[in-house]
Amino acid sequence: MVFSIKYTMLFFASTLLLQGALGDLVCEELPTNVCAFAISSSGKRCLLEKSAGEYGNVEYQCKTSEVVVGEMKEHIETKECVNACGVDRNSIGISSDSLFEPRLAAKLCSPACYQHCANIVDLYFNLAAGEGVYLPDLCNQNRNNPHRAMIELSSNGAASEDVAYAPAPYSY
Repeated sequence: MVFSIKYTMLFFASTLLLQGALGDLVCEELPTNVCAFAISSSGKRCLLEKSAGEYGNVEYQCKTSEVVVGEMKEHIETKECVNACGVDRNSIGISSDSLFEPRLAAKLCSPACYQHCANIVDLYFNLAAGEGVYLPDLCNQNRNNPHRAMIELSSNGAASEDVAYAPAPYSY
């Protein structure tokens, strides 16, 4: 027991020292393989962009978006959450298009993602709201009738237009 407490304290101290040594989390300084689903020190989401390189090859860069995250800062999404939520680290930009994929909706609404991956859930909560869909309702429908959930999402939430939006979807 004492052995594990010592390692826990050592890990915690190392994390603090590493953060101090690295300074602020700046999207443009992140490697592209951890860019998507990261949040900078300023609280803005990082996004992966592609452009044509010098010889016509495709180059990827991590950029700071204008999308501000409410309570989170300096966050790089874990591999566990990326896998649990079924998202792709190679996603270009920020788009609601992937919400139309039944596999993503099922994984996003799974307890492993929805209850433990607040950053990804917050992102998709806001993307769904932009489509006129309330994510907790979509997840409830997805559990009960996945086909109906996709129909509602593709109709831009027309079946649930009078839904009120709530902050912090992951606290339900």
